[in-house]
Amino acid sequence: MGRPCPGTQGAGSNYKKFGPETPDHAIGRSRGGLTTRTHLVCDGRGRALAFILTPGQAADTSMLVPTLGQIRVPGAVGRPRTRPDRVLADKGYPSKANRAWLRAHGIAATIPERDDQIAHRRNRPGRPIDFGEQQRARYRGRNVVERCFNRLKQWRGIALRSDKTAGSYHAGLCLAAALHWLATGQRSAAQT
Repeated sequence: MGRPCPGTQGAGSNYKKFGPETPDHAIGRSRGGLTTRTHLVCDGRGRALAFILTPGQAADTSMLVPTLGQIRVPGAVGRPRTRPDRVLADKGYPSKANRAWLRAHGIAATIPERDDQIAHRRNRPGRPIDFGEQQRARYRGRNVVERCFNRLKQWRGIALRSDKTAGSYHAGLCLAAALHWLATGQRSAAQT
């Protein structure tokens, strides 16, 4: 049994040639290198409704409200719909502020608590988060978001983030999402 390689111990990046990235690139530096994070909202059929790009070090929990604020679904008459009935999100999004915002806007939430939040709740009892069998059954449907990401990443430029500016990358995401909408619309028309 030998010593582990010293390069895998989590040292900081040695790449310091150009300094910090400019904000219009939506690229963040981390131990893993240069990364971009896409915060996405999709409908129940896996079609993208809204997305926001941030540098890779941006926290998911701080981007829930801005991402939901990007939703605009036009109907036959009246104003576009801007609020979902329910939000299914993973363990990156639970916070008191997010849950309070969802309650204030009348949006039901299916967001499991992280282990550290559950341990904290044991020490300071309060209103428990309901995550019983009904919530677990609903949460199984969250894989639609992962399938939406996988569909968008079929484009190599999106999967590899080869565009320098966030505007170009965002345009590629919009184009891939629009083509996905068109493809699912044609399939549903053919099925009827």
